[in-house]
Amino acid sequence: MTDVTYPIEMVRGVPVVRVPEEIDITSAGALREALFQAATQGQTTIVDMTQTQFCDTAGIHAVVLAHKRALADGRQLRLVTPGGNVLRILEITGIDRVIPHFADLEQALTSPPAAAP
Repeated sequence: MTDVTYPIEMVRGVPVVRVPEEIDITSAGALREALFQAATQGQTTIVDMTQTQFCDTAGIHAVVLAHKRALADGRQLRLVTPGGNVLRILEITGIDRVIPHFADLEQALTSPPAAAP
């Protein structure tokens, strides 16, 4: 097990979880916990995956669980995925059509809330 931590930074009153270069089965549990903790700090949680180059199914599962929990609580999860491998995984799995995603943090912070499904 690795000692990966996912810092939660408040940006303009919005919790932002910064994700490292790799998310895999050894670090996905810590990501899930960080996302659940961040959700208690605001109506919207942003997952900043700007630096992320690799995300396996355990990482995707953690993000999807956090998204489902956010919806159930009337909250929103947003992803910052500027492109590359992670965005491609989201496109292949169809998650890009379910979880709002943005090219940069500024867009994620300033876009109006998505309509309820």
